[in-house]
Amino acid sequence: MCGIVGYIGTRQAYPIVIKGLQRLEYRGYDSAGVALHRQNSVDIFKRKGKVSDLLAFAEPEDKTATLGMGHTRWATHGVPDDINAHPHYSNSGRFAIIHNGIIENYAPLKATLERKGYTFTSQTDTEVLVNFIEEVQKQTGANLAEAVRVALTEVVGAYAIVVLDTTDENRLVAARKGSPLVVGIGVNNDEFFLASDATPIVEYTKNVVYINDFEIVELDRKGNMIIKTIDNELKTPFIQQIELEIEAIEKGGYDHYMIKEIHEQPKTLIDATRGRLNAVEGWVRLGGLNEHRNRILNNNGRVIIVACGTSWHSALIGEYLIEELVRIPVEVEYASEFRYRNPIVGEHDVVIALSQSGETADTLAALELAKQRGALTYGICNVVGSSIARMTHAGSYIHAGPEIGVASTKAFTGQVAVLTLMALDLAHHKGTISESEYQRIITEFGNIPDKIRKVLANDDKIKYIASELKDAPNALYLGRGLNFPVALEGALKLKEISYIHAEGYPAAEMKH
Repeated sequence: MCGIVGYIGTRQAYPIVIKGLQRLEYRGYDSAGVALHRQNSVDIFKRKGKVSDLLAFAEPEDKTATLGMGHTRWATHGVPDDINAHPHYSNSGRFAIIHNGIIENYAPLKATLERKGYTFTSQTDTEVLVNFIEEVQKQTGANLAEAVRVALTEVVGAYAIVVLDTTDENRLVAARKGSPLVVGIGVNNDEFFLASDATPIVEYTKNVVYINDFEIVELDRKGNMIIKTIDNELKTPFIQQIELEIEAIEKGGYDHYMIKEIHEQPKTLIDATRGRLNAVEGWVRLGGLNEHRNRILNNNGRVIIVACGTSWHSALIGEYLIEELVRIPVEVEYASEFRYRNPIVGEHDVVIALSQSGETADTLAALELAKQRGALTYGICNVVGSSIARMTHAGSYIHAGPEIGVASTKAFTGQVAVLTLMALDLAHHKGTISESEYQRIITEFGNIPDKIRKVLANDDKIKYIASELKDAPNALYLGRGLNFPVALEGALKLKEISYIHAEGYPAAEMKH
């Protein structure tokens, strides 16, 4: 996962790109780089480390460039260093590219290019892609957008890319498959913003276009946006209004985004259940289920939950809840495994996809497979208008707000909240839960935000416990029942944030 940002318009590009990278750093912090276009040349600055390291290194002599792009990297191909950092040039220096994703067939493409005399300075698949685009342009004489389109017909893998031509300071070209990409439209229609998500854009505009898979977008200084599919079909941009406010993506007085987001947990649960649960009146209503509830309950099929990472742990809790309360068989699958095998799934099954971003490539591919085989698909995600929200038959947003900290916290509790509401809704309609138990759970659910506030009030005690654990080389999290997935999630968080080795384990298995 990497973060990409681009700008073309009338303002100075450098501060916009740098600020955008700072807001996208949760997507990768191995290295960062920027490219600034000025008078038929491009200045590229890139550095191993965080965006702050790039900021200390990058001092453009000419800061008047009004076209630029930037990248913050989470390394896949090649070690994190200055050479492998993005942007990457083509051999001639004409084209520069930034890329989020993985080009799976980069090795045969690279071998073909090497036979044609191309040389490579980095270990990345991205450098292969920009040189492949250059070779297509040489062979066809096409403009940049067409060269990108033709090149991508031969590419296998996932990508969100932004490409510029050093001989044309009036144009940016971007494309997407399996990795998120959004275009912001300036309020005067004379500038465009590109990013992996809306956080770098919301400061400047609320009008956005979400680029779909297999689409190429060409942006110019005259305010023109041309979107074509990889099959050369012209598409009409669908402009949406984003609801995100700039205050939501600031630290709000906290030292770190993660601390801020932990303290937002009570609000997360309130927002996830607002209009869906009323503890006083004693009811649960999950609107996304209304049209499809009977199919879920009466089809004699299974519920299959597909997810990755933290969302997979939420899914495990969902399995416990739905089987216990609704008495429907549930399977939880890693989306990456589900998509690469030949799973048994059909029209009687319900496939639920969990994803914070709604753009997780493996989860999207798993959903596509499920839809092809006739399953009902249901999305649970955080980002309004995301790919999963658009491609599923129905779904529910968790309404957790922006999650910028590297360790997902709000998404986990938000997803568990929505899965709990789903289980309660289905169980109540199916009659597999008594009215008294239904009302008891609703009442206890309504009390959870206050209980979280009480836990968070013990800040000094939590810091003391952390100080006792910080030097431990290993940690073992134990849990039974619903707490086993919580143990897995706790271990993941410790590994992500501290790099202390940690494992989640079923408590009852210790005796074995």
